[in-house]
Amino acid sequence: MYNTVKPSKKLSSIVRFYWMLEGSVSSDKPYIHRTLANASPELIFHYKGPFEELTFNDQPEKTFLTGVHAQTDLTRRFIVKSDFGIFGVFLQPYAIPVLFGLPSTEIKNELPDLVSLLGQDGRDLTEKMMLAKDNLERLSIINHFLEQRLSQFERPEVVKATKIIFDTNGQINIKQLSEKLCLSQRQFERKFKEHVGFSPKSFSRIVRFNALLGKYKKENMSLTEIAYDFGYYDQAHFIQDFKQFSGYNPKTYFSGMAKEVFYAP
Repeated sequence: MYNTVKPSKKLSSIVRFYWMLEGSVSSDKPYIHRTLANASPELIFHYKGPFEELTFNDQPEKTFLTGVHAQTDLTRRFIVKSDFGIFGVFLQPYAIPVLFGLPSTEIKNELPDLVSLLGQDGRDLTEKMMLAKDNLERLSIINHFLEQRLSQFERPEVVKATKIIFDTNGQINIKQLSEKLCLSQRQFERKFKEHVGFSPKSFSRIVRFNALLGKYKKENMSLTEIAYDFGYYDQAHFIQDFKQFSGYNPKTYFSGMAKEVFYAP
């Protein structure tokens, strides 16, 4: 069971959407989920069923109960062997310094737990989210938390830059973008990386990858057509990026038969 909820206008500056996922599995038929490269961080609350991360040799390792899945250009695999429930907050790319007061580069590709990031505030939020009677109450709790921590964001050029990159599906010249924002390219790249965790070029590559996932599902296009439509110079370049950010050949992924992938409705 998968649902998404849009944020209020006030919180849309920091939240892209909320999502809830529940499932029933057992120890003999566990659920394995592969996360793909993503340009945005997520707040994650496992309110039912502990997930473990699978290492390269398929050994399970404990992961957080509540924490942040930071923006990433890596794939990860997680396993759960009992009924599970997750409440997620899909944040804007620049949310980490706004909410936690540290550069995004410090936790890029990491999975920090909330207590490590927030101390007692993290403990209090974890307890409230775990004890909430349902996801409607969790939504109210997290909205109150976000509204309290939302401070004046003093990097409007970064906000504008991420919006332009999203709107163009990652297909924009970075030099032209910095000029559009009236910043030197070096100054723009430094500020952008501090808040988003990636250089503008790397961020744009991940945005393009995420955008084409959705585009292919909605339109009847061949892989060659979609590669061309998203500005890949050749099929080899497209396949290389796709494998790096998903772990799959695009043909396998778009067949709908890739293992460990959650094809969101």
